[in-house]
Amino acid sequence: MTGLLAGVDVGGTKTHIRLADPRTGQIIADSTLPSSGWQTRSLTDAAVWLAERVYPLVPAGDRILHMVAGAQGCETEEHCGALARELGATMSAPATVVNDAELLVPAAGLESGIGLVSGTGAVAVGRHRETGRFMSAGGWGWVLGDEGSGSALVRDAARAVLARADEGAGTDELEVALLRSFDVPGLAELAATMSWDSGVETWSAHAPVVFAAAERGSELAATVIRDGGRALARLVVCLVRRGAGGAAVVVAGGVIVNRPRLRELFENELASQLPEMPVTVLRAPPVQGAVELARRAV
Repeated sequence: MTGLLAGVDVGGTKTHIRLADPRTGQIIADSTLPSSGWQTRSLTDAAVWLAERVYPLVPAGDRILHMVAGAQGCETEEHCGALARELGATMSAPATVVNDAELLVPAAGLESGIGLVSGTGAVAVGRHRETGRFMSAGGWGWVLGDEGSGSALVRDAARAVLARADEGAGTDELEVALLRSFDVPGLAELAATMSWDSGVETWSAHAPVVFAAAERGSELAATVIRDGGRALARLVVCLVRRGAGGAAVVVAGGVIVNRPRLRELFENELASQLPEMPVTVLRAPPVQGAVELARRAV
């Protein structure tokens, strides 16, 4: 071989690495490993972290023609560019770094569009139709935002049942579901557990009970999910109004992909504001988008 394409998808939980032949597209190596130790505060350390995980997959005597990393934690073009330069020097190969959500559109086989992630967090990303500059909406974290994500749905569900208790209303199925899921006897304990004993990274695991409560007739849960769907649509609308290019939205993430109720509410809200914007659910692994971007670069 004359060289390989390297694609990396660094998420908050796991990292997916794929090496491919640029001529045939054949996958030469494919590895998924924990993202333990990943950070973007020190660019030197981040570049070394990536190199230590990619190099062992390169066959003896071969080399990397171009590497693209979709990196969780790289939120601006300047940050991505700085890490790309550091990575290129460390790997002795051309490198490109993008936000990990930017892998969705090329992974779906599209040249341009808006990528929307709804998993533990929620963010929409795209490129300006004229300048090509990176754009994002959402992704502000569980304290200030991430509406429509698993973490935010659980947070908002807890807020809803606490507000209902303040009003003196009767117990809702959503309250029963949350207490059972967090294994606490009452709302005081739920508030304390979520605030102090249970890290936000665990909240998304409780999101299924919100959907289950809605299926059992909880209007409170249904409202939380509806608002989450609308919030996700708002992220896309914000990007389009700011000049994002592309004629499609590619969605990914465990919450929106695996919860048809949320996805349908999102799609309905988006259609009411952007009727010409189709939605595609990503079925390929996002790392394929990194390989595709690397292919376009060589």
